[in-house]
Amino acid sequence: MVVQDLLYADWPRNPRMIGWEFVLNERVNESVLKFVADWPLGWVVEANSQNQESQAVGDLADFTPGKRCRATAVETTSGWSSIDAFTAFHPDPKFVQKFLKPLLIGELAATEPSQDRNKNAAIIQDFHTLRAHLESEGMFQARPLFFCFHLGHILLLEALAWLIVWLWGTSWMLTLLCSVILATAQAQAGWLQHDFGHLSVFKKSSWNHFLHKLVIGHLKGASANWWNHRHFQHHAKPNIFSKDPDVNMLHVFVVGATQPYGVKKIKHMPYHHQHQYFFLVGPPLLIPVYFHIQIMRTMISRHDWVDLAWSMSYYLRYFSCYLPLYGLFGSVALISFVRFLESHWFVWVTQMNHLPMDIDHEKHQDWLSMQLQATCNIEQSHFNDWFSGHLNFQIEHHVFPTMPRHNYHRVAPLVRALCEKHGIPYHVKTMWQGLADVVRSLKTSGDLWLDAYLHK
Repeated sequence: MVVQDLLYADWPRNPRMIGWEFVLNERVNESVLKFVADWPLGWVVEANSQNQESQAVGDLADFTPGKRCRATAVETTSGWSSIDAFTAFHPDPKFVQKFLKPLLIGELAATEPSQDRNKNAAIIQDFHTLRAHLESEGMFQARPLFFCFHLGHILLLEALAWLIVWLWGTSWMLTLLCSVILATAQAQAGWLQHDFGHLSVFKKSSWNHFLHKLVIGHLKGASANWWNHRHFQHHAKPNIFSKDPDVNMLHVFVVGATQPYGVKKIKHMPYHHQHQYFFLVGPPLLIPVYFHIQIMRTMISRHDWVDLAWSMSYYLRYFSCYLPLYGLFGSVALISFVRFLESHWFVWVTQMNHLPMDIDHEKHQDWLSMQLQATCNIEQSHFNDWFSGHLNFQIEHHVFPTMPRHNYHRVAPLVRALCEKHGIPYHVKTMWQGLADVVRSLKTSGDLWLDAYLHK
């Protein structure tokens, strides 16, 4: 098929009619990536604004992440309706349409069955009503002063860590104190870059993108594009095998209760002991080893020189501050230990919201049900809010990812009421219960693997 032969310039007056067989075959053949979207809100088969029964089909052959859309997230949802995902990820859908409109190749034929036929229409309608209500109440409007204070306390922590060893020396105790403070600053910077990455701070996307690169690059030494590539796949299909990179454990762990443990006789690791070796290879190594290698390799292989420059500016600043105090070996050891501490913080906070929840293959659920199945909340307190970057409200964050985090606690009762109305479980745990459930879920999956490996 030649993309140029597909006549789409005259949409919606004379659209080309396309069937699901064509869309899905093209996805399988990978000759050209297809997606289906709602006309006003996105483009992964969605409805025409003038005819809500018609559906548009787009071609992503020339689509690149530089178009300020979540390319990988669109790939993740390709082949079925993604109106809610697109609405959730883009504060200004009309702006994104400018980049997506040239990709339109036709309209899904009216005789084609809806891929949403198994979804609960009442849930979808009530969810859209809730979102409209929250928008009218200003729940998607950020308070810039909140994020300014958050950035200020990160900078203050970094300055305090350096001043301690500069003024009073580099003894073991002061170095340990410096490391803890730096790790705290790094963890909090991680939550802040997360806010900018989700476009939840400023109305203008360009401001969010710039501050995202500044925080994740200059304050953390990582890559904004690498983060976007991973994180929006996770949000589009949380806890879904082959679609959520956060449950792609690279054969180190098995998770969930539905992996084909006994079919392929998987045995890369002694998984029935994974709840024990998790403490050795999970929290200690994720950021200082796996993420660090992946980030650097991604920036270089994709020639992402802008993100690489931002990342190098962090290391230039760090070594300028600590090289005169610790020397080269001491400075490298210090930053490695800081990453080690930060990695524990990051892994436990992020995994307690997802790992104990349902992990399965694609079920084609509505947006609300899918997110609630894969997420849980941790009880609110001032410490929990600060410690987790308000990701203790993981449910509200996943349902409304562009909402400023300082509003999560205000919308949580409404989300919970909607879930109770439709019988959707809404899980809230204590911090300690959430942490313990991470280990428990690993042990459960490991036991399932052992039983399948020995007896199936």
